[in-house]
Amino acid sequence: MRSRLLDTRKTEGKSRTSHAQVVDDLGKAIVSGDFPIGSILPGDSDLLLRFKVSRTVLRESMKTLAAKGLVVPRARVGTRVTEKIYWNMFDNDVLNWHFESGIDKEFLLHLYDIRMAFEPFAASLVAERASREDIDLLRRLAASMAAPHHTSDSLAVADLHFHLAITEASQNPFMRSLGGLIEAALVGMFRMSAPSSTTGFGNIADTHMAIVEAIAARDTVAAHKAMEFVIVDGRQHVLEAFAALAEA
Repeated sequence: MRSRLLDTRKTEGKSRTSHAQVVDDLGKAIVSGDFPIGSILPGDSDLLLRFKVSRTVLRESMKTLAAKGLVVPRARVGTRVTEKIYWNMFDNDVLNWHFESGIDKEFLLHLYDIRMAFEPFAASLVAERASREDIDLLRRLAASMAAPHHTSDSLAVADLHFHLAITEASQNPFMRSLGGLIEAALVGMFRMSAPSSTTGFGNIADTHMAIVEAIAARDTVAAHKAMEFVIVDGRQHVLEAFAALAEA
């Protein structure tokens, strides 16, 4: 499995459908502020000329953006960009557009707030429900983080695999839907904290193995606390990275 947010997506342009191209271009423009909140998108004639697509493709693209909460059509007014509170931040495209537009500290800290609200409880569920195969997999994934010569991207992928395996082993479908948020937070942390190396993450295998050991012991409280520690540690890396940028 390859992290979607870690892919450059440069090779996807030619293979994307016209619908995907329109949605992606307009979505990025909205999230980046090129089309500010409350503004009206260009009319159909302008957009048809810009994207060179059929009216049907444009109509379906607008429906997709509306489903993500970014726009709302208004009769005799046009398609208006909505307030951010209506945006579906659980949507992988919306998260990806934020990264492409440039993430800030507030955005990443919000991601860690959500992780703290859900992942420690997910770990406690895994301590109750995990099979022997689940535990063996988690142990291998945690150990893989100690492999030498990791880059920041490869370590982020290894970390992501572990946390997605936790959501799977929780046997709760709502936990599984958090995958995009977890991915965004991890990618943001590694890119901010270690853009070209894994300096500062020397204990990452140990902290994740502590989660596994608590799960293997069927200790729900210890699993909850061990996951909390990992998330707080990641949040601290983000804060330190932004502090270093401010001092530069």
